[in-house]
Amino acid sequence: MQILDAARSLLFSEGLQATSINKIAKLAELGVGTIYFYFKSKEEIFAALQQEGIALLYGEIKGVLKGEGSSDLRLRAIARVYLDFSQDKKDYFDIINYFLASPKVVFAPSLKEQIDEQGNKVISLIVETVNKGIFDGMFKEVDSRRFALLFWAALHGLVQFEKLKTTILAGEDYQELLVYSVDYLIDGLKREK
Repeated sequence: MQILDAARSLLFSEGLQATSINKIAKLAELGVGTIYFYFKSKEEIFAALQQEGIALLYGEIKGVLKGEGSSDLRLRAIARVYLDFSQDKKDYFDIINYFLASPKVVFAPSLKEQIDEQGNKVISLIVETVNKGIFDGMFKEVDSRRFALLFWAALHGLVQFEKLKTTILAGEDYQELLVYSVDYLIDGLKREK
C-alpha cells in the first residue's frame, strides 16, 4: 500500500516527530483526505507498519516450525528466522526496533494493545516450543513464558550488538557469537542426563 510505503520511508529519513500526514500524502501522491479515509492519525499508520512487520515475522516463524522436529531444533530455527528477518526484512525489523527503542510509548493504549497482542503471538510460539520440550522430557521444568521473554530479549540484543563489530566485538566472529549464545540458552534448558 503506497500510504504505508511513504510512511515507512519518511519514518526513517525524518523520524517520527518530523513525519506528518501532509508529508505522507505528498510522498504517496495522494490527497490528505485519502489518507484520513484509511487512517485516523499518523500513529495509526505507524501502528499498521508495526503490525505488518510482526505479522510477517510470525508467519515466517510459524512456517519454519512446520519442518522442525525436536524442541531444541525448533528453538534454533526460531532464532535463525529472527536473525535472518533482521537482515532480510531490515525495513520491518527497523520499524519494530524503532518503537521498541523509543523512550516513551508512542501509541494510544488501544493501538498499543493491538500491537502487543500480535507480539504475544510470536512469544507464544516460543512458549509452545518450550512447553513441548518439557512435556517430552528434553527440557527441565521452567517458567516457559519467562524463558520465552529471555530468549527473545537475548536475540534482540544480539542483533543490536552487530553494530559493535568494530568496537566491543572487535576480534570476535559475530556469527559464531550468535550460535554460541543461542546454544548456551538452549543447553541451559536441557535436563541433566
